[in-house]
Amino acid sequence: MSLPKASLLRVSASSCTRLALFSALLGTAGCAGSSAQPATPESVLPLRTLRLYETGVGYFERSGALAGDSSMVLPVPTGHLDDALKTLVVIGGGTVHGVEFTSSLSKGLARKLAGLPAGDDPITYRALLASLKGARVELRLSEAAPGGRATIEGRLVEVLEPTAEELEASKPHVIKGDGSTEDGKPEKLDLTLLVVGTDGELRRIGAGHVVGVRPLDSHFVERMGSALDALGGRGAQTLRTLRLLAASSKPVTLGYLAEAPLWRTSYRLVLDSKEPRGVLQGWALLHNDTEEHWKGVRVELVNGRPDSFLYPLAAPRYGRRPLAEPEEKLSTVPQLLDTTVDQLWGDHDEDGSTSGGGTGTGYGYGSGHGRLGGSHASRAPQVRMGATTVGSSDALRIGNLAEIASAEGVEAGALFSYKLAQPIELRAHGSTLVPFLSSEVGATRITWFTRPGETGRSALRFLNSTRQTLPAGPIAIFEAGGFGGEAGLDRLKPNERAFVQFGSDMDVELETLEAKSEDEPRRLSFEKQLLVEDFVRNHQRRYTLKNRSGLARTVYLELDVVLNSKVDGADELDFDRERGRALATFRAAPSSSVERKLTIVEGLRRSTRVSSITAKQLEDLASWDKVPATDRALASAAAKHLRTAEARVKERGEASEQLKEVEQDLERLRKHLEALGEKTAGAGANPIVTRILTAEDRLAALRKKIKDLELAEQDARKLAEGVLEKLEKPPEPPKVTP
Repeated sequence: MSLPKASLLRVSASSCTRLALFSALLGTAGCAGSSAQPATPESVLPLRTLRLYETGVGYFERSGALAGDSSMVLPVPTGHLDDALKTLVVIGGGTVHGVEFTSSLSKGLARKLAGLPAGDDPITYRALLASLKGARVELRLSEAAPGGRATIEGRLVEVLEPTAEELEASKPHVIKGDGSTEDGKPEKLDLTLLVVGTDGELRRIGAGHVVGVRPLDSHFVERMGSALDALGGRGAQTLRTLRLLAASSKPVTLGYLAEAPLWRTSYRLVLDSKEPRGVLQGWALLHNDTEEHWKGVRVELVNGRPDSFLYPLAAPRYGRRPLAEPEEKLSTVPQLLDTTVDQLWGDHDEDGSTSGGGTGTGYGYGSGHGRLGGSHASRAPQVRMGATTVGSSDALRIGNLAEIASAEGVEAGALFSYKLAQPIELRAHGSTLVPFLSSEVGATRITWFTRPGETGRSALRFLNSTRQTLPAGPIAIFEAGGFGGEAGLDRLKPNERAFVQFGSDMDVELETLEAKSEDEPRRLSFEKQLLVEDFVRNHQRRYTLKNRSGLARTVYLELDVVLNSKVDGADELDFDRERGRALATFRAAPSSSVERKLTIVEGLRRSTRVSSITAKQLEDLASWDKVPATDRALASAAAKHLRTAEARVKERGEASEQLKEVEQDLERLRKHLEALGEKTAGAGANPIVTRILTAEDRLAALRKKIKDLELAEQDARKLAEGVLEKLEKPPEPPKVTP
């Protein structure tokens, strides 16, 4: 059945329009003959201020005078109704007694109220007709209907499907080529409406003769209209009006929270060609996803994340009561009438099909300001080499490269906001890009090297010198009168800085000419089967820096050292908090080539499992003068025991080789004996048997020797471990954060 487009478009909360929609679905004339009174004119309380938050919600503030006979309303989509009711607040002005609105219905309740079958199946023509069972209706018939009547008024008793007999009778007789006949497929038969007329006459009317069905019960039409609001595919977007119940005509200001699209940020930075600064422009992308045109709305972008949650509030809720059964079940109809015990008991679809009482809350957070930076290196890198781990030393304090970094930015409050300079005009379901920031910031042009030999990166040392926190977002760099590149800017507090890479710098090269290092042990300790060695690693690194550009260049090189270090030879040292890395800075004049040398001292710690320690390692540690004498003496004593253990290991290896040779000889002799067929011969009868017996004795002796050597090795290692346990435990790591 086709649906008139005009009827589908004109949907409102009035019973007349709902009746028109329902009549359009059933093919009737809708409100013909209706005496509905015109609705009271309504006016929308104007939207004055909108605050948008990072958590995907907006604070809508409306204000205006409540004058005249018209009703003042708040337009709220159905999906936002719970949020609006949960947070509606009177800011000032006249007295508001409350708000009135049409209740929200769940899909299950909507189907039940309309008499439609439960579930998510599509609503069919037959289901709509079946929902009218028992209702007073007016049927409008076609001219071809039997009886010649244009309309029939009465109560709909039943909607009947074609019976099996009717389907069988509708099968046509098909004549085949040999003259015989067979039944064809049954015809598609219409539904049959069983109606009791106002005159008491029972009539069967084929649905094909029914042009339209009009319910005569206005309450039924209201229930069907509410059901269609809830069951529509865009039910959550249907506009609901909250009608204000006010006591006076004074102006009133109301605020409420509702879901809103995330506002997103993008930046443009125009660099100064002479000074380490630039002008930062911040732009915000806004979306109006409502059905309302925003006229002169003051918009505030809040850079903060207040908690907000969803809570079911608007729809009616019902508790579930237990069914108390009388001790003696008494039927309301004779037991032997046309019914059964099951039918008397009923389906009880509320038991299990609808959840019981209870409450719950859900939390969901979304932010349009995510981190745009790349992966971050460890603040204290560690290098694993088999059973040995190398990291920063907690006993040797060489330096703290993190102290180079400037103080972190501080936020003065939990929320920061940007007020747009001018009120905005934005149509319903429209979007706009508006500027919210224009300020001078610190921006030093640099060339960034992760390691020598790689291609340099065009970068900035960016300082947020504004008084506001900058939300994260993409940033476009403009320099020398043109586009320089793009990058991502992380969230920055006032006076906080970041390093931003935005392209490749092909004019600068940094290569390693020489790199050597030497370890100098300083202290030994032992704990949990680990020998801990605190030592100093002295680096000598020499680089060549080539600047082919006609401008001076400042080069930043990431240093792959722990924070517990000291660096000499750089023009300046810096620190990247995000990556936890120290940075060496070199300056190069235009069109120049220079050599630079870095001297680096690292305070490191090496931990080695006792089972992997060698005598030579301990002897080498005992030879260093800067290791305390007590530590050197214990290392030397433990080394002697390890020398014994290693000697036993060597002897065990030699014995194992001999064991393999004896096993091979024994296997060969047994094969010879088997080939001669004299397996049972005695030792005196066959020399091969004698040799086999001798080999077996030697095999047993070697196995015993290997076992004894293994026990001797274990004993020697236990003695060495016992000596090492006399070393002090390593100190607790200091609580120092970069």
